[in-house]
Formats: sequence, structure tokens, C-alpha cells
Amino acid sequence: MIILGINETSHDASVSLIKDGNILFAGHAERYSKKKNDWYTNKDLIDDAIQHGFPDKIAYYEKPLLKASRLLLKGGNGDWLPQYKITNMFNRIVPTTYFKHHYSHACAGYYTSKFNDAVIVVLDSIGEWNTSTIWIGEGSKIKQVYKKNYPFSFGLFYSAFTQLVGLKPNEEEYILMGMAAYGDANKYRLKVNKYFSSINNQKYNFHKGINDWGLVTEQDKFDIAAAVQEVYESRLFEFMNMAKELTGKNNLVFMGGCALNCSANTILWKIFKDIWIMPNPGDAGSSLGAAAALYGKHLNWETPYLGHNIKGDYPVDKIIENLIKNKIVAVANGRAEYGPRALGNRSILADARDPDIKNKVNLIKQREEFRPFAPVVMEEFAKDWFEMNFTSPYMQYAVKCKKPELIPSVVHADGTSRVQTVNREQHEGLWKVLNQFYSRTGVPILLNTSLNVKGQPLLNDKGDTIIWKELYGKEIS
Repeated sequence: MIILGINETSHDASVSLIKDGNILFAGHAERYSKKKNDWYTNKDLIDDAIQHGFPDKIAYYEKPLLKASRLLLKGGNGDWLPQYKITNMFNRIVPTTYFKHHYSHACAGYYTSKFNDAVIVVLDSIGEWNTSTIWIGEGSKIKQVYKKNYPFSFGLFYSAFTQLVGLKPNEEEYILMGMAAYGDANKYRLKVNKYFSSINNQKYNFHKGINDWGLVTEQDKFDIAAAVQEVYESRLFEFMNMAKELTGKNNLVFMGGCALNCSANTILWKIFKDIWIMPNPGDAGSSLGAAAALYGKHLNWETPYLGHNIKGDYPVDKIIENLIKNKIVAVANGRAEYGPRALGNRSILADARDPDIKNKVNLIKQREEFRPFAPVVMEEFAKDWFEMNFTSPYMQYAVKCKKPELIPSVVHADGTSRVQTVNREQHEGLWKVLNQFYSRTGVPILLNTSLNVKGQPLLNDKGDTIIWKELYGKEIS
């Protein structure tokens, strides 16, 4: 049986296709429409997906009528109604099953994990009504054991302060996380804490924004970010300890948009023995979650490279040649990453030893100068360079760098790096690039960032690479 999972009418539409537990395709709508955070699927995305098979059934990631009940009861005026017409070519001829928003998140995480016994925590801004849920995964069964509903919300708390400092909520929370390293949390810790003093005390409706703060200066923005990140981490630690005590589980599956906060994720290793965060834990990952929910068993998770395919061998020699000559190289090859982070197939790679590289890459990407970049490191050398006793193949944890003076362009202002570890089985081509770079320089690390400019989706296909070259004069390997 072939199942098409769909997530749309949210802030990052996607589709996934599975057959008998095998993941055939998973891709983001924005990379086909070229509209950042596109809410709706499109024909090009669907056409790419069904090259791998025509669906027998459709799984939708949330229950529209249940969500509509919240919108109406909380003052909606009916403008939401058109968004629940599933914009795909199958809805009249293929039976569709609808799953609850948080259940889709839970299934996306648990059924792609290696665990047969785990606690599943889902934290996001809001689903239909749920905002924070805890589940037990045992064998092929998932059971909810805890929930909190709107307006209590970890995600809305973080998004409201994202908006307060002048960023886009539901899109630029990662920038707020990066700003935190440049601020003084002491200045606003107590004030921020009053908004969210414990996991049982968050009475403020953050969906309405922060309307009682007062004047915010430029430096205030960084100090607010630092305080928000600190308070968020404290509440997250409190919540995760509760989840462990409630379930007695040592393995954690963490899903929802909050699972993208890599600075906070690292502290979870103090609580759990093993952790799985699917590389697309936000709403876009729920197209796969809905398909998995309908399948009802673990999927054969092998790789996040599940999207559009730019065919050809990984250009290892060409990449190395450009790195040695120019210190920066753009790469678009193979299947696109499923998730928000480039992991080598739609990446800009650069020589992290050069202290000026960070500014040069930020200039290319048209980003703020303070924005950090991630290191990609050969897995076998990760512990030598970073304070970590776990792997991080999907850039999900920020850890202290042991040798910041040797790779200054991938170390943030607080001394941490959002590490991506790579082994030969995971991505042979990227591992070979790192290995050759190591043999030449003694450093098994490169800067890795997404192949795009600020406000635009990752490059997806050969047409995108042609446009990139014309606009920015940069060759792509």
C-alpha cells in the first residue's frame, strides 16, 4: 500500500510518500513554489512525489473541524474556512484519513526512531487545541498520557518574544536563539520569568503578542533574547523531568517546532539515556507523521535525503579544489534534505579556519553579521573537537568547542557550535570531502550552511542553480 502524507494550511507545507514502511519521497512545498514557508502544496511537488508511486490512501496531519472549533470559540470570523480545502489532485478519488496534529508529530518521531520503548514529548505553538503533550511508545503502540491545551504554550511564549524584538514569529525563532549569545540575561531574567514562571503557571495568552513590555532598544533586543532563551531552557528542563517521572522511560523522542532549539536540546542529555529528534520535527515533518500514523508501525528510516534529486556523483574532487583555492564552495547534488537544515546536498561549505569566512558567507547569504554557522565534522573526530559524548547527524545540539582558536568561523559568541557529525555510511561523499580536507590541513571540519539567501527557500533543482549563478556569480558544484 502506498500512502501520501500531507501537511498544508500551516507555515511549511510538505508531502511524504511511503510504501510498506519504506519512505519513497518527502519534500517541502516552498522549494517548488519558491515562496518561503509556503502554506500550500503545489503541482510540481505532487508530480515529483508521485514519480515514486500513485497513492492508495491519503493521510492528513490534523483534524480541520477540531481546529475550527478553537478558531471559532476564540473569536475567529470564518476566514479560515477556505484553507481546509486540501489543495491536491487526489482528494476526490483517494480516501483520506485525518489525524490529530500532535499525534502526527508523535508518530513522525517515534516511528522513525530506533526505539521500541520511549517517552514521546511534543511541544509546539499550537495544534488544534493541544500545545504540550506526552506519549508512551511501546512496540508499535503510541498512547497519550498528558496534555496541556491553548493558550498555555512553550512555542507561543518563544514566538511572542520573537515578534517583540522585531522578528517574524513562526519563522525567525532561530534568529532569536542566535541573538541570545550576545545579550545579558540578568537584565531581563526576572521580568521574562514573570510571563512563564513554571510549567503550571503561564496565564498570559502569548498568541496576542507581548503588549505590555514598553520601549525596546537595539541592545534590549539581545538582552531580551538571552533572558527568553534562559527561561525557556529552565521550563523545558522542568517539563522533561516531569515527562521522565511520569513515564519512567529513559529514551526520549522529542518533536514539534520547539525541538528545533538546538541550544536547549543539549541539556536533555542530562535527563535521558538516549534521544531521537527526527531531522524535520516541526509541522513540515508531520506529512511523514500522518503517513506513519496510518501505517501504524515503525518506518525504515535510513536517511533525511528524501526530496528532489539532482542526479550525479557527489563532486568530491571539485569541492576540494574550490575549498583550497577559494575557501568557499556551493554544493547542489543528490536528493534534497527533508527538514530545515542543509546537510551537505544543498549546502555552502567553507574553510572554518579562516576568521573572515563567517562574515564573507553571511554577506553572500545577505544575513545579519552576528548570525552563527555550523561545523560539519567527521564523526570519529567529534569528541576531540567538541564537548559531546553523542552523535549529532542533523545539527540538533549546540555544544562547547574545545579548539575555538583553530576554527573561529564556526564558534558562536558563547563558545558553542551547532555540530553536524558525519560518518561514511551516513553520507559517503561528504565524509570523503572532510577526509581529504583533513589530510591536507589537519582539520576534519568545514563550515556548513544552507544554499540560499535570507528569506528564500533552499535551492532545489538545476533551474535554481542556474539562477543562483546568474544572480550571485557563484559556481555550484
